Amino acid sequence: MAVPKKRTSISKKRIRKNIWKKKGSRAALKAFSLATSLFTGNSKSFFVQKISN
Repeated sequence: MAVPKKRTSISKKRIRKNIWKKKGSRAALKAFSLATSLFTGNSKSFFVQKISN
């Protein structure tokens, strides 16, 4: 028979939520940093072929 689980405390819930939010903000910061380096041409990990018009 199914038994309901114990309730998670508010502090644990808040800690997990903050970890989840930090992961997202870190990924966004990394993506922005990469985009900036590609835009300025200082990227060492990507080779972008520039099209001259």
